[in-house]
Amino acid sequence: GEEGFTTKRVLEHDKKSFVNIILFIDDDVKKIGKVVDGVKIRNARDLPKMTGLPKIDEIIIAIFDLSPAKKNNLVDFCLDKNIKVLSIPPFNTWINGQFSPQQLQIIKIEDLLERAPIKISNELIASQISNKRILVTGAAGSIGREIVRQLIKYNPGTIVLCDQAETPLHEIELELQESDTKTSCVSFLGNVTNQERMEELFETFKPHYVYHAAAYKHVPMMEICPSEAIITNVLGTKIIVDLSVKYAVQRFIMISTDKAVNPTNIMGASKRLAEIYVQSIHQRLESDYFLIKNEDQTLTLKPSKNSIKFITTRFGNVLGSNGSVITRFKEQIEKGGPVTVTHPKITRFFMTIPEACQLVLEAGSMGKGGEIFVFDMGEPVPIVELAKKMIRLYGLTPEIDVRIKYTGLRPGEKLYEELLADSEKTVPTYHDKIMILKVRDQNFRVTKYDFMNLISLAKQKNGTTEMVAKMKDLVPEFVSNNSLFEKLDKKSKIDRYNGFKK
Repeated sequence: GEEGFTTKRVLEHDKKSFVNIILFIDDDVKKIGKVVDGVKIRNARDLPKMTGLPKIDEIIIAIFDLSPAKKNNLVDFCLDKNIKVLSIPPFNTWINGQFSPQQLQIIKIEDLLERAPIKISNELIASQISNKRILVTGAAGSIGREIVRQLIKYNPGTIVLCDQAETPLHEIELELQESDTKTSCVSFLGNVTNQERMEELFETFKPHYVYHAAAYKHVPMMEICPSEAIITNVLGTKIIVDLSVKYAVQRFIMISTDKAVNPTNIMGASKRLAEIYVQSIHQRLESDYFLIKNEDQTLTLKPSKNSIKFITTRFGNVLGSNGSVITRFKEQIEKGGPVTVTHPKITRFFMTIPEACQLVLEAGSMGKGGEIFVFDMGEPVPIVELAKKMIRLYGLTPEIDVRIKYTGLRPGEKLYEELLADSEKTVPTYHDKIMILKVRDQNFRVTKYDFMNLISLAKQKNGTTEMVAKMKDLVPEFVSNNSLFEKLDKKSKIDRYNGFKK
């Protein structure tokens, strides 16, 4: 293709490059066998059987739309043969149709974990979002800022970017200023746990849509700071939900996590509690009725006019997000190791940030209210195999050049992530990567009372143990793993046993 010919010209015209191009490979049968600039084009499928060639040191992937399956097959072949795999830079970084040889980069593990592009209903999303006022909380985070980038494509009138992190919020502000968008993008520095500040936001901008991505998400950190998980993930969500009702938001889309399924840690349990509050207020509004007086002076109950649609989306780890294991592995490899893996059998689901956010927008547009949408995360990835492949992509050998060190499961961590709880069932949607969970109903009055007690405990100086016990009461499937709070599970079992005896 043209990118391949450009790559050849760039390398040959660079005086500092000592590269000898010996072969083009392609899978277009119309090109195979032809010679371009003295270089023959051969069939990509024949690469493993090719003989009579000089030793291949590098293969450059000079194509932007190579399928993930083909890319992985090619890389696996190269790694087995100790061939370095490079890729050309993104086209938007080329200047006048050219790039510099210095821009060639080692193929990234993110490129190999990508899946086939997803199809979403752009027309439906555009019809809903165009000219709307949209609030994104956690807008400076990896998920929040990608949601903002994707929303801009649908020409909303205003996007309010709310975050408490000053510097990252400034960075996304600068990025948007440099983009060619007609959407008004307003930075709003504030914490979702600050009731008065959030009230000011809603009163000023009166958003039509809310994408709630603000949350604490690091599992070990929340195990040692559990009250902060409740204040931010539960109280913060409650404040934004309540204001969404008060100011008649049309759609509220919450970003949740697979760690809310059968949680083994504070973070996952706090996100499940946030889900419960969203579900409970939806069910309260669904059953809300008011009295109207008929012409004959009789009274009739009518459903509430509040038509806000509450939608929850749940997915697993995203590639390249803040604190991602891949970012950590890169840093460790570049320092010479060791690469730290918590357990030899640990696995995780992975999804790219753009793919996850595309599905968030799609689920947010299709939701009729009250659903928890779960995304197809593909197959779980063994983390140790991920580490080994990343080391090999750097041209190094695992356990020889870079050691792998097992450090043990961290507090609250489990070996295998789940996307469905045992008691939950899924219903398919028109999108093959999005399913709807069927979960138990939530009583709003009971939930509101319980949450007031829980948040009160989180604010108390010495209320941590009682607070976590309350969390376990509200989320019965929350069983701690590798945590100080395991003792509360044992106590709960003893209490239940004594209750049965009585």
